[in-house]
Amino acid sequence: MSINIWTLAWLTPGAYLLGSLPFSVWLGKLFLKKDIRKYGDHNPGAANVFIAGNIAIGMAVVLLDIGKGMPFILLAHKMGLSHADAVIVGLAAILGHAFSPWLGFHGGKGVATTYGVLIAMWHPAWLFPFCVAAILGLLIWESHTWVILLTPVETIVFMILVNAGWLAIIFMLCVQALFIFKYASNISGPPRLRYTLRKRLLPNR
Repeated sequence: MSINIWTLAWLTPGAYLLGSLPFSVWLGKLFLKKDIRKYGDHNPGAANVFIAGNIAIGMAVVLLDIGKGMPFILLAHKMGLSHADAVIVGLAAILGHAFSPWLGFHGGKGVATTYGVLIAMWHPAWLFPFCVAAILGLLIWESHTWVILLTPVETIVFMILVNAGWLAIIFMLCVQALFIFKYASNISGPPRLRYTLRKRLLPNR
């Protein structure tokens, strides 16, 4: 038990520090000669790299942000830590991205790194419903903000229905709380269906 505690004690800050690396800002300055925080919603995330005008660098940032959520969880599994311990490590990586010491404890919104954590967890009742909810959300909701905010909600509902366990639900509630905190300023009204869906479902409106 004490060995696991000490292992968790260095994996958690390690995951946080790796998660905190602001690849979008660094690659934006290195390759685009731009501060991507001056674009879009001024968030240090991959979306604003795309807005700044480079798809290739944007995709590189997405992959790096996903990737930095994975290594320390894989180490936690390899070193025999419990699933609960791996969740703590994963949340540390996400929080590192969202509150980076490199950016004065500001940071991105944590979506890509959350995907990386879920991939490293590799639990079907966690990863797949989150991905399906996100894809369906993109098809249904007009606002990307509401897609992100509703994806954890829908995932939690699925987890309850399949009895995925309290650990899964607690993890997703933490993700939900972070997304609400990060996206609150982007909310401009209630969720709205895409125009094509509204036209089909509510033809007289």
